[in-house]
Amino acid sequence: MPYSLNFLAGKRKYLFGLILLLFIPIICLAFNTDDSTEFSVARREVLLRRIGHELLLESGDNTSRVLPIKKIAENEYQISFENELAFKSDSLINITRRLLAKDPLDQDYVVKVINCDNTNAVYGYAISKNKKEDIISCVGRRQPKACYRINIKLKPTIITTEKNKYLLGSLSFLAFVGFVFFRSAKPKPTLSDNDATNMFTLGSVVYDAKNRKLIINENTIELTATESRILLIFALSPNKTIERSRLQKEIWEDEGIIVGRSLDMFISKLRKKLEFDPNIKIIVIRGKGYKLSIIS
Repeated sequence: MPYSLNFLAGKRKYLFGLILLLFIPIICLAFNTDDSTEFSVARREVLLRRIGHELLLESGDNTSRVLPIKKIAENEYQISFENELAFKSDSLINITRRLLAKDPLDQDYVVKVINCDNTNAVYGYAISKNKKEDIISCVGRRQPKACYRINIKLKPTIITTEKNKYLLGSLSFLAFVGFVFFRSAKPKPTLSDNDATNMFTLGSVVYDAKNRKLIINENTIELTATESRILLIFALSPNKTIERSRLQKEIWEDEGIIVGRSLDMFISKLRKKLEFDPNIKIIVIRGKGYKLSIIS
């Protein structure tokens, strides 16, 4: 309907501004988090290479290389070596614990040592910030010289977790605000500037919506505020069925009380005021509502 479209158009710029204000902190957080995350990942890779370097030194190899660190899954990295090596389980545990402790975001992780030839896991353990939850076995055993890859899976970082929580929380809040806005922006038969200057011609009757009057053969009939609001809804949609529930909702809901008999009473009063023109009738559409019928 024109009045509802005008109402929403008038509010559109405010809604757009609200959405923009809500998304500014989200966008800022996303960019800041990305920068912070990139730095954390780069620092983490240096620490992982250091783990490989110290393992080589422990095995007596001070010449071969630690190959580039691979990210094999989300929060999971792989350390691989140029040559074969041998290592003791407790040395690996101590080295990872000491070096990863330098990164406060990586204090919970799982380590698996994979044999390159058959991809079997030959050793593994889990370290937690709470030492009581550590899972460690076979301490003191030496693994024979072979080709190994070390997979280290880290617990999702606080940055990622907080970012997701913030985004989900912000989007939920945005959805709530949008719901409240559109709930409060339900169409009402109030007059816009254009409606206020228009005269509705209904058959031989002229309806002055602004001044709440019917002009019939130069005779004027006054309308009450409620009668005018009802007739305005019909005048904006002539010869179209208007649901009874919609009329009740738009006319009385803001007052907190909806009385079915009240609508019937006002429709009856409007019929009497329009009966001077037999071509204009407010008719009942059974099971649906009412229609302002205008016969040309």
